[in-house]
Amino acid sequence: MATTNDRILLGTRKGLIEARKTNGAWSLSAPGLPGQPIAYAARDARNGALWASIDHGHWGVKLSRSKADNGEFEEVTAPQYPEATETAAKYYWVLTPGHADEPDTFWVGTEPGGLFVTRDDGASWELNGPLWTLCKEHAWSGGGRDGAGIHSLIVDPRDPQHMYVAVSCAGVCETKDGGASWAYVNKGMRMDYWPPEEQDREYGYDPHFVAMAPSNPDVLWQANHCGVYRSKDGAATWDEISEKPHAYFGFPIAAHPTRPETAWIIPMHSDQNRTTLDGRLFALRTDDGGTSWREQTGGLPQTAAWDFPYRHALDVGTDGETLAFATTSGNAYVSEDGGEHWQVLSNNLPLVYSLRFA
Repeated sequence: MATTNDRILLGTRKGLIEARKTNGAWSLSAPGLPGQPIAYAARDARNGALWASIDHGHWGVKLSRSKADNGEFEEVTAPQYPEATETAAKYYWVLTPGHADEPDTFWVGTEPGGLFVTRDDGASWELNGPLWTLCKEHAWSGGGRDGAGIHSLIVDPRDPQHMYVAVSCAGVCETKDGGASWAYVNKGMRMDYWPPEEQDREYGYDPHFVAMAPSNPDVLWQANHCGVYRSKDGAATWDEISEKPHAYFGFPIAAHPTRPETAWIIPMHSDQNRTTLDGRLFALRTDDGGTSWREQTGGLPQTAAWDFPYRHALDVGTDGETLAFATTSGNAYVSEDGGEHWQVLSNNLPLVYSLRFA
């Protein structure tokens, strides 16, 4: 069976494409769910099922699943907002399996800021009321999308009751009781887009993506609209680890599976100029918790390269050496030495929304 280092799922504008490594060489499949925009795709390691969220311009948002992981997908009952909320799901932004001890539990983060869970393997879904109450009471707003959206969902491997969500634009929220209550955990972040007197607000922050260090779940990494951050105390506080102009603005961040001091980002120029820095595409790696960053350029275009990856389009395998990302222009790259050298997976993909090892 393929490992999480030799199989990659790419959610693209025209279907779900897989990259597989066989006999030392990578190859790409024809699209599954062909022609459909796949906002996010992931494999559930607990049972092997593939899940995909579909953002169909005509038919709306849907969920699909391949239980046997054989390329044959079937539509799954999708989360729906209760009528009393007077809203509807516009985007299923992130799909996250539940804890290993809860095999039938699965989570979906949506726009407009709602978190859904199934406890019966997708047969039915429930909106998390306490988090939705926060969304409405504090008038969460949108970042890159029209409405607020949950794009990062982390289940603590030590405790199924402990979870984090990251919301654009509200910040990071934590539950220690399985979602019965939530607290903002944004201490140490900045909001340059708010006036000075608003900088100490509990909420309103714009995390782009949050990743947990698997070898030390108290270490969290965050790419934010206003810098790069790291927490060493389970999100109780955040330390800014930006290094302008490079390690500052970008969307994805990936944490090394066994070294909690190591992470990667793909930088962009700025909020105002959302292209690469000087037309150069490269990864930045830190091995000291963000004290310093170094460029990794080997095999990546260093002139006239303006495309960049979305927040879900960078990932690292369980070996900590196999790293991959894909861009808005359909270029995909893989490294097998921790980002030192890169090879092209394809230059001809549709726009890539998400990339995840499977």
